[in-house]
Amino acid sequence: MYRLQYIRRWSLMRNTRTENVAEHSFHVSLLTHMLCLIGNTYFGRTLNADRAATLALYHDVVEVFTGDIATPVKHNNPQLLASFREMENIAAKRLAAMAPSELQGEYASLFRQDAADAEQRELLRYVKAADSLDAYLKCALEVASGNREFAVAKEQTLAKIKQLQLPEADYFLEHMAPSFDMSLDELSQLAPDSE
Repeated sequence: MYRLQYIRRWSLMRNTRTENVAEHSFHVSLLTHMLCLIGNTYFGRTLNADRAATLALYHDVVEVFTGDIATPVKHNNPQLLASFREMENIAAKRLAAMAPSELQGEYASLFRQDAADAEQRELLRYVKAADSLDAYLKCALEVASGNREFAVAKEQTLAKIKQLQLPEADYFLEHMAPSFDMSLDELSQLAPDSE
């Protein structure tokens, strides 16, 4: 799984800063945890934020074998998407089989993005939202750096997030996403003195 650091994301687009799947997975895990805490705090949910963050950490692990397939390619047609999903299932089984036999079941459940268990399906909704939020933040940072290559992707990703109809994601976009356009000095001014 450490090999995720060698797999580049956004390979079809010019990037001002490259991103790999390992760092993306870390960011999605942070965002998933945050979305669950937002849900529990502001929307009366009882989400297991720690489990959700763990699922997020492993959400793209199959890309060790498949690579990062660009969204426009993957979602070009239903038959192609079904084929990619089958490839991902095969890769997930192969990865789980590499773990010691006593741990294979646990890893297999972490790698599955089509969980049968209702709680995990619910948590995977938050992982999906966080995955889209991370893509949106990447696009926003690229556009803010003057890279117009990401302008359309930014708008498409924002529309995708809105379609999820997840209040936690809307809350994040309204209250937290604007801070990603701030410098460290500006962010420091937001935090109250700890004295």
